[in-house]
Order: sequence, then structure tokens, then C-alpha cells
Amino acid sequence: MTGLRKYWGYLLFVALITTAWTWKLGPGVLVAAWVLVTAFFLFQAPVYCGAETRAGQLCRNNANGILMGCSFRQHKWQKLKLAFVPRRWRELNKGLWVSGGKILATLSAIVAVVSGVVSTTLAVVNA
Repeated sequence: MTGLRKYWGYLLFVALITTAWTWKLGPGVLVAAWVLVTAFFLFQAPVYCGAETRAGQLCRNNANGILMGCSFRQHKWQKLKLAFVPRRWRELNKGLWVSGGKILATLSAIVAVVSGVVSTTLAVVNA
């Protein structure tokens, strides 16, 4: 069970993709679920770190989420700074497409954010 617990966001993502168009869950539940999925991919999904090392290479240690670094404190701060400092967004974008797991997490996070915005907009319009 511990193996599946690590990937709960992927399961919720697939469930939301299959049920999002029916609106049987209600707009509030859909918005909350999309927020959970987005948070999973940004802060908890198992991926490689991808922070730049002193040798100029990308770190290959395991990390949690596309915005979090590995166990090295400097890598965690480096990844978070990449997200919040506009002049470093190009470096962040380069690191998001490093490995298969990171590509999947990045694309899923983009879909989750867009779907969350659409669900929120439809919930406000239909209210």
C-alpha cells in the first residue's frame, strides 16, 4: 500500500479527468479536487530534483514535487526561488523537462491548473 500512497495524486487526476465533464460531483467538489491535484504535483509528486549543482549539472537526487528540491537545503531554496523570481523563470522551465517523471508531473500540473480555473469559472457563472 505504501507504493500507491506515494502516487495518490495521479489516481485523483485520472478520476477527475474522467468525471470532470459530467459535473455529477458538483462545482465545489471539482474545484477542491483540482486544488488538491495541483498541490500534489507542485509539492509532493516523486520526481528528480533538477537543481543546478556546483559542477553546472542537474541534480539527479529524488525530490518531492516539481517546485521542491531534494534533501539538500540549498536545492530546496534554489527551486523555490526559481518559481518566485521572474528573471529566473527560464531556468525553472529548463528544469521542468529533465526526465519522464518530471515531464508527466509538469504536464499534469498544467492541466490541473487550467481545469481548476475552468471549473472555478463555471462554478461562478452557474451560481
